[in-house]
Amino acid sequence: MIPLKDYNPTRRFPYVTVLLILVNVGVYVFIQRPFSSDSAADAKFSYEYAAIPCEVVTGRPLTTDEVERTLGNGNDEACQRNVEPSTRAEVFPKKSVWLAILYSMFLHGSFLHLGGNMLYLWIFGNNIEDRMGPLPYLAFYLVSGVAAAAAHIGVQPNSTVPIIGASGAVAGVMGAYLVLFPDVPIRTLLLFLLVFIRDIPAKWLLGFWFVLQFFTGSGSGVAWVAHVGGFVFGALVAFLLRDKLRPSRVAIEAY
Repeated sequence: MIPLKDYNPTRRFPYVTVLLILVNVGVYVFIQRPFSSDSAADAKFSYEYAAIPCEVVTGRPLTTDEVERTLGNGNDEACQRNVEPSTRAEVFPKKSVWLAILYSMFLHGSFLHLGGNMLYLWIFGNNIEDRMGPLPYLAFYLVSGVAAAAAHIGVQPNSTVPIIGASGAVAGVMGAYLVLFPDVPIRTLLLFLLVFIRDIPAKWLLGFWFVLQFFTGSGSGVAWVAHVGGFVFGALVAFLLRDKLRPSRVAIEAY
């Protein structure tokens, strides 16, 4: 199911949501340079800037041995917890493993990956920004991304594979939307045996997306636990703050 639009007007232009989309697209096109055919350079970029669970848990960049075991031997959990500082050879010794969590939210693996995340952010983010206000919404988005990364790292602390994408932060926005606008109809493209376009209540669309994450599987290369963690975090925040958030235009018109 692919959401196309929602019937949920806002009172003001979603400047922060648009800015986030522009930054994500700009980073992918002008910094990651997706048109390059140098796969080695792509891998180097990811290991230099993206968050890696092993690095966060140990508080230091990956060693040459850990990277070689991951890329050369296919060992996704090559993390060595007890490496003496005097003996380890770090590939990127100046890397900030904590800032990498923030950087990862703006990196993507393909145009499809980027396009999917930005589509969901545009459809669901503008209304959450409208309810929260620009700066609180920006803070919520970034913290949702951190919560999503924490969930993934908590489940796979020994992983030496970079985690990239805005999916965790966007999932937080989707979780908040489920709580605040469960009955808003979403124009949706249904891709089964045939192609249909239907209006589906947000609670069914987002609920289906959430359940689907558990069937993605750890072998798919998708950080599905990050999606679940971000979604749950966003839903919890919206539930706790929903009485304090400014009313939506839908609520005002209904009143």
